[in-house]
Amino acid sequence: MDKKIVLETQDLTKRYDGNTVVDHLNLHVAENEVFGLLGPNGAGKTTTILMLLGLTEPASGSARIFGFNSTREPLKVKSLTGYLPERLGFYDGLTARQNLRFIARLNNMGNDEANQQIDQVLEAVGLTKVADTAVGKFSRGMKQRLGIADVLVKEPRLAILDEPTAGLDPEGINQILDLITGLPKMGTTVVMCSHRLYEVQRICHSIAILAAGKLVVEGALDTLGREALAGGRYRIEVETADSSPQLVEIIGKIKGVKSVEVEGNFLHVTTDSDLRAAISKAVVDNGVALTQVKMQEFSLDDIYKKYFKEG
Repeated sequence: MDKKIVLETQDLTKRYDGNTVVDHLNLHVAENEVFGLLGPNGAGKTTTILMLLGLTEPASGSARIFGFNSTREPLKVKSLTGYLPERLGFYDGLTARQNLRFIARLNNMGNDEANQQIDQVLEAVGLTKVADTAVGKFSRGMKQRLGIADVLVKEPRLAILDEPTAGLDPEGINQILDLITGLPKMGTTVVMCSHRLYEVQRICHSIAILAAGKLVVEGALDTLGREALAGGRYRIEVETADSSPQLVEIIGKIKGVKSVEVEGNFLHVTTDSDLRAAISKAVVDNGVALTQVKMQEFSLDDIYKKYFKEG
């Protein structure tokens, strides 16, 4: 069954002073996934976000979030969406709890509902012990976690996070990524805008890459990775005690195997599907010691190189 699309743009276009900064953009984000919106500075990511939220109008085209038009129905879109901008703004003289209570009031939440929700999100982001500390005393990482709490306090169905790990140390980055990974389990779809490839590869299910306002590629991360490495096929790495011609021939006859390349005791097998179990069985059944079998890893660098070169 196809996943439900909760965010969709159709030929979304934005121009400033005659310059096209977002050019006929078509995005599709599925429900309860973490979607990475990637691209270098000036690619049009932040402008796209502003149009998604109804904060700036497109020159042409449209954006819909849960079926609501971002330009014509911005209040409905905002009621369903939480936004974490790259530059956070809190009242430093207020505590974390007071800042969140202010946000709750803006979203017309009653006191009892707000207090319960604030306690829950503070616990979720690991700030319960400093809930009544002035935000001005917070580190950058603590403020980023409070920013996530700020997004979650109204229980959004969609969270748009713009560079959520900017300026953090490795420990802070890991904490934020772990938080984001858990959001779909809470019923929140995530769009994460970033230029940090390794972070996106760690937590995102699907991605879109923008360059100069245009969509370079969009799709599931594993599918794009396989296409970048092996033209859409799987590449399986097998390490054995003996990579004899006989074993190569046997593996080559497995249904779905397209090619077998030998490199020392390693066999690089290209297939149409994940055949690790069948390949492992063939090796063992032929009396050969099997050291390891794994899917060849890809990186977002592979995807970047492939699609920017073709584009």
